[in-house]
Amino acid sequence: MTRNEKRYPLMSPQAFAAFGQDAIGYVRQMRAEDVEILYPQAPLLVPGVTVFILHAADGTPLCITDSFAEATRDAQNNALEAVSVH
Repeated sequence: MTRNEKRYPLMSPQAFAAFGQDAIGYVRQMRAEDVEILYPQAPLLVPGVTVFILHAADGTPLCITDSFAEATRDAQNNALEAVSVH
């Protein structure tokens, strides 16, 4: 780092999780089998099916659907800007 460069503190994990909480949601595609492992409270899904999960900015799952368009529509209905996670 040179003398003229400024250093900025990184966000804490808590601050990062809260960032965009009421404004941003992300959509993640996964297989039904992975949903069972990551979200045991989710309803049973047909094995082999691809689903799309809308999450709040802090990672809380909000809905599970069978299409990206449906997940982004649900984000809009909840006043969230949806982004995709790969």
